[in-house]
Amino acid sequence: MSSTPSGPPLRVVVAKPGLDGHDRGAKVVARALRDAGVEVIYTGLHQTPEQIVEAAIQEDADAVGLSVLSGAHMTLFKRVIELLGERDAGDIVVFGGGIIPEADIPVLHELGVSRIFTPGATTSEITGWVHETLGRD
Repeated sequence: MSSTPSGPPLRVVVAKPGLDGHDRGAKVVARALRDAGVEVIYTGLHQTPEQIVEAAIQEDADAVGLSVLSGAHMTLFKRVIELLGERDAGDIVVFGGGIIPEADIPVLHELGVSRIFTPGATTSEITGWVHETLGRD
C-alpha cells in the first residue's frame, strides 16, 4: 500500500485503544509523523479495536500505530490484527508503543505487530522506522 516518493503521502492511523485516558505520547508521535510528511489520522481516546480497524480501512491507511499504557496490550494488539485479517486488510502494518514489558514484545511480534517502541524511543527513531518500513527513505 505504500506509495512512491512522487505519490500520495504515507497515511498512518494513530489510536488509543481501550480505557486508557493518557494520550500525550500518542499526540507527540502524531505531530512528529506529520512534521515528517506523513498524513496522520488521530482517532482520539477510548477507541475499540473495531473502531480503529474501521478508521484504518476507511482512511486507506498504510499503518496503524497503537499507544497502550493500560496493560491490556496483548489483548488490544491481537484483536486489531485479527480484525484487519477478517476485513482483508492484513497488509496494513501494525506498530505501537507504551508501557509494554520486554517479555511481551516477542509474543507481540509473533502475533503480527511489526514494531514496539518502549519509553525512551525518540520521535526521530519512530518516524525513521515508519518511512523505512512503509517504503520511504
